[in-house]
Order: sequence, then structure tokens, then C-alpha cells
Amino acid sequence: MENLVRVQREGAVLVLTLDHPPVNAFTHDLTVGLQKALRQAAGDATVRAVLLKAAHRAFSAGQDLTELQAVEGESLRGHLQQTYNPLILQLRRLEKPVLAALHGAVAGAALGVALACDLRIAAANTRFLVGFSGIGLAPDSGVSLLLPLMMGFGRATEYAFTNKPFTAEEALAWGVVNRVVPAERLEQEALAWAQELAAGPLAAFGLTKRAFNRAILPHLEDILDYEAHIQDIAGRTPEHHEGVSAFLEKRPPKYV
Repeated sequence: MENLVRVQREGAVLVLTLDHPPVNAFTHDLTVGLQKALRQAAGDATVRAVLLKAAHRAFSAGQDLTELQAVEGESLRGHLQQTYNPLILQLRRLEKPVLAALHGAVAGAALGVALACDLRIAAANTRFLVGFSGIGLAPDSGVSLLLPLMMGFGRATEYAFTNKPFTAEEALAWGVVNRVVPAERLEQEALAWAQELAAGPLAAFGLTKRAFNRAILPHLEDILDYEAHIQDIAGRTPEHHEGVSAFLEKRPPKYV
């Protein structure tokens, strides 16, 4: 397995860096690497906060479509149950603050991963894309719950249907991110914030997170399972196959 997730310590902060050039597309190995790193964070009492960031020109363009094509002969439901579903649950159940530092593109499943973190700081050049309808799929990775919760039902529907990007400033205004900073200051500001969180009352943070999960996301596991069911249906449609082909061939899709 390639080392697609770099893990390093900055004091009490565990820094996880996506490192899959050029755009950190999510693969099975990358997702499993993140799962492993989060287990490390959960099991190490000296880790008091997690900072999730990315190398290269984007946080992540989402799922690697070449790998997805290979998965489609089996089951998208099974794929999600092994990869994104447990990852999203880990992020929400880790009773330590998780901060995502975002830049470039944040698309598809990567958007779900970012939304599942507790806090988000974005570079001013960040662009967010729901992404799924662009390849004839429905949202997964918790996006069907977390995006409407943060930006509002009508707006989430618009951006899921149109698949148009929205900016960091729009994300800030709509509650999708907590802070926006100049791109050249992202890493410095993100690490400083993560270290501030690490110096806080960890038990209280963990209990607060548990309470928020109970109050706002009590059905998250069921929703992830239903997303996987829906995605399995969508993955068998001609629209999905046309969407992926068009994306890989760099042409507009022709839906009939």
C-alpha cells in the first residue's frame, strides 16, 4: 500500500496530510490509510486534536473514477461500506477536535469528509463541488445529511442538481466553513487553531461532540447505509456510465 496519508506530530496535534498527486483523488488505499490514522488518534492519549490537510494543488477532487470503474462490476454499496461510511463515522465519533484545512478543489466524497470534521478553515482560493450528479450518482459520504444541514435544504438541492461550484466566501456565508484565510496563510493558521484546540478541555470537547451527534446526527449511521443503497441503484444506470465516460473523455455528458 502506498503511503498516501502522511502522519506527523506537532505537539499534541496529529497532522494527517493527504498525499496522492496531482489532486488527492480518494482511492481504497487512501481511505483505509485515513481510517488507520484516525484509529491511531483515538488510541493515543497524548493526541488532543487532529488536523486534516492536503498536499498538492487541491484538498481532494473526490473519488478516483478509474478505480470506481473497477468497483462497479461488484457493488457500490459494498465499496461505501468498506471505505467512506466507516471513515465518516470515525470522524464523528472521535472524541477529540478534528479540524479540516481546505484549499483548491473539495469535491464529491471529499466534501463529505470535510463536512464530517468538527471545524473547517478554507483558503480563499477553495472551490466546493457537490460533484455526484456530474457522473450520474446521488450524494454519499454523509453529504445528503450534512450539506443541507449546514447550507440549507433549498440551496443544497440547487448545488446538488446543477453541480456548479461555490466559493470559500459563499461557504463561509452559508455556514459550510468556519473561517477563510489567504491561501499563503492556510497552513500556519490551521496549525495554530489546531494547537489552540489541543490546549482546551478535551473531555468537555468530547462530550460536547457526543451531545451534538445525539441531538443533530442521531441517524447518521442509518443515513450512510441508505446512501449506499441508493448509490448501488444509481451506479447501475446508463446515466452513471455515460457520466463517467464523459468525464474521462473530457466532454459534456449526453443524457437521454
